[in-house]
Amino acid sequence: MGDSKRRKETLGDQYGQEANIFPWLPIKKSQAQQFVEWSTRGAWIGIGALVAYWVIVRFIGPGLGWWQVN
Repeated sequence: MGDSKRRKETLGDQYGQEANIFPWLPIKKSQAQQFVEWSTRGAWIGIGALVAYWVIVRFIGPGLGWWQVN
């Protein structure tokens, strides 16, 4: 008997279904991976916004006379 048949017999209805990260937490592994992807994308968007804000405050603002640097 092959390993997959043995696994199918022991798991029964659970065979082929994605497992949770923790038994007490109803979050699947693919959902956790999606969260990591979204949070990474959000972090990069935040870094880009921070750089854009810095460029505006440091270079464009004084050039337009918004802030007087003595």
